[in-house]
Amino acid sequence: MLNLKDILVVSLEQAVAAPFCSNRLAHAGARVIKIERAEGDFARGYDSVVHGESAYFVWLNQGKESLVLDIKAAADAELLHRILTRADVFIQNLAPGAAQRAGLGSDELLKRYPGLICCDISGYGEQGEYGTMKAYDLLVQCESGMASITGTPEAPGRIGVSACDINCGQQAYAAILEALIEREQSNTGCIIKVSLFDGMAEWLAVPLLHYDYAGQIQARVGINHATISPYGAYRCRDGLDIVLAIQNEREWRRFCAQVLGDESLVADARLQSNQVRVVNRDYVDQLIGEVFSRLDQASAVERLREAGIAYGKLNDIAGLSAHPQLRRVKVDTPGGDVQVAAVAAIRSNETEKPRSVPAIGEHSDAIRNEFS
Repeated sequence: MLNLKDILVVSLEQAVAAPFCSNRLAHAGARVIKIERAEGDFARGYDSVVHGESAYFVWLNQGKESLVLDIKAAADAELLHRILTRADVFIQNLAPGAAQRAGLGSDELLKRYPGLICCDISGYGEQGEYGTMKAYDLLVQCESGMASITGTPEAPGRIGVSACDINCGQQAYAAILEALIEREQSNTGCIIKVSLFDGMAEWLAVPLLHYDYAGQIQARVGINHATISPYGAYRCRDGLDIVLAIQNEREWRRFCAQVLGDESLVADARLQSNQVRVVNRDYVDQLIGEVFSRLDQASAVERLREAGIAYGKLNDIAGLSAHPQLRRVKVDTPGGDVQVAAVAAIRSNETEKPRSVPAIGEHSDAIRNEFS
C-alpha cells in the first residue's frame, strides 16, 4: 500500500511552481531533498520580511532538506545520481533545455531509473515556437489572456498572487500522486510535463468557450462578476463595502423582498432573469446602491443574513490577518519561529508535526554522508 512517508522526492527547483509542488508532497509526508546552487534558490532573495527570510521561500519550502550541489561538477553529478537510484520522484523547473544539457532529461532518467516518476515544469511546454522561452507568472497571465479579463474597464490587471505558478504546482502535485498510485500496479515510472500556460488555459475554459462558441469577449468589471448580476461590491453608508452574490431566481426574489424591500421588482422586465440583469447591470447596481447607501454595513449584513443571501466583506490583508476563520501553523525558520496560513485540506487522521524552512545547504553534510 502506498505510503508517502516512504517516498523520496528530489527537486531541482527554483522560484514558485516546482517548490509549490514539492512543498505539498512534503506536507503529505514525503521526504523532499531540495537541490540548490551555492547561492541558493533565487526566491530566497525576493525579500527579507520574515525574520530576514523571503516570504515566498518561507511559504514554499517547509519540511524540506536543502542540499547544495553544482550539477555541472562531476563529483556532485555523481552524488545526485546516487540519490536518484533511491528516489521515487524527480521534479525540475530549470530554464528550457537546462536539465537535458546537464544529463537530467526525463527520457534519459527514465531509461536509467525505470521506476522514477519525472516531472518537468515549464512555462509553455517544450514544443512549438514558445518551447524555448523563459516564462514567469505575470508573463503567462498576459499571454494566456487572464490579464485581459482582470482589472477594471479602464485597464487590465494582474491577479495579486502568482496564480499561474500556484495552479501549475498544484496540477503537478496531483499528477505525481496519480503516477505514484499507478506505479503501485505497474511497477514502472513515467514522465509528467506540466506548463504554466496549459494550467492557466484550462482555468480560462469558461471565457474561452464564450469566445469560441458565441463570439463573446468577457469584459473587465472590477469587483463584479462578468456573467452574473448582482454579484459584486456595494458601498454602504459608513463607507464600508459589502460583496453579495445572487445565484438563482429564488434568491433574487428573497433579495428583492427582504433586502431591497420591494417585492414588485421581481416583475420588472429589466430584471426577470440573470441574463437580462447582466445586460441591465447599471440599472441593477443603481437600485442596490440606493438601498445600501442608506444602510451601514452592520445593517446590510443583518438584512442579507435574514434573507439567506450569500455575502462577504471586502477585506484587506490586515482583515485577513485578523480574520476569525484564519487557521495558522507554526513553522521554524533560520531567523526564528513564524506563524503561517495552514494548508486548506484538513484530514481527520493527520497529526500536526513541526515543519522547518531550511537554511542554504543545511542538510548537505548529512545527505552527502548518507549517499556516499
